[in-house]
Amino acid sequence: MKLLPTSLPGVMIVEPAVFSDDRGWFLESFNEARFAHALKELGLPEPRRFVQDNHSCSQAGVLRGMHYQLPPHAQGKLVRVVHGAAFDVAVDVRRTSPTFGQWTGLELSAANKRQLWIPEGFAHGFLALQEDTHFLYKTTDVWARDYERSLRWDDPRIGIAWPQVPGAVLRVAPKDAAAPMLAQADLPD
Repeated sequence: MKLLPTSLPGVMIVEPAVFSDDRGWFLESFNEARFAHALKELGLPEPRRFVQDNHSCSQAGVLRGMHYQLPPHAQGKLVRVVHGAAFDVAVDVRRTSPTFGQWTGLELSAANKRQLWIPEGFAHGFLALQEDTHFLYKTTDVWARDYERSLRWDDPRIGIAWPQVPGAVLRVAPKDAAAPMLAQADLPD
């Protein structure tokens, strides 16, 4: 496993070692000890243990996000796409952070097998780029309705450059469309 930095300190691209031959391929999608060691080598904190796995399926043009949870139920997320492709985004929502309000994004796909580590204190969302995009994510805390928050996916202050999905209509859940802008959001410190 190799960790690559993004423009947001702490948010890391995870490239697993893939072993291929004429029969197909194998990869280790998660190893707690190796993940913790790789973060430690980069001077990053070890996350809390993963306690929940989620799996969603989205059609091309579906945008989910930008979601986060407040302490004491803040979530770190390790995300990946196992079928299809998505443009995945993290936004720093920690008011006291030097990168507050900044975002990073990249394509995750079944083909590139990349993952993204998003620590606590970041909002997360993605845009499905292909039909039947299957998105898996491990979280460091369970879903907690009273601590769940969202940001507007199209907040001009954040300025996420969402890609166009040819032939698809953008679809956003009513809850996400009604999310507050960063300036009005309930945020962690």
